[in-house]
Amino acid sequence: MAISPPERRLWWKEPLHRVEIIWIAVAFLWGLVMFFAMVYWHAYGQQNLSNEAYRVVPAAFSEKVEAMVKKYKVGEHKSGMPIVRPPPGADVYMLARTFEWYPILQLENGKSYRLHLSAMDVQHGFSLQPININLQIHPGYEMVLTITPKKIGDFTVICNEYCGLGHHAMTGRIVVIDSTAQQ
Repeated sequence: MAISPPERRLWWKEPLHRVEIIWIAVAFLWGLVMFFAMVYWHAYGQQNLSNEAYRVVPAAFSEKVEAMVKKYKVGEHKSGMPIVRPPPGADVYMLARTFEWYPILQLENGKSYRLHLSAMDVQHGFSLQPININLQIHPGYEMVLTITPKKIGDFTVICNEYCGLGHHAMTGRIVVIDSTAQQ
């Protein structure tokens, strides 16, 4: 109920006050600015990944990951997590499962890879820092994106979708090495 209702009960026939017109104009113009900013950012901001998504059976995806680990394993982290170094241009698999990203990937700087991601149990987030790549990873779906590392170093994969009590500790690693530093 209004503090002072209009004399005539047909509020939509009342003339707009100048302040109302100004606020409507500001809101409309701000909406246009945001719309065109999103279009611009999509085209020129380099934030949106060109990726693919496919339906996958989690057990089948897990088998692909294990086959890749078996084929390209070069070592083991002190935590017991395998470190794999697939050749450039290869399909690289990484899976999310209860509070871990598996395995640790070792990729060559300047070389392209097709990165396949999927979850085994619940929805997880794939946030590659400090690159600022963010994806939602769902069980039953395989996200595929082409990546070309452009900087040498250790990059952290963080789960940014709450996935349970151990969510805060769910991290993974992608290590980018100099292509001339192979064995």
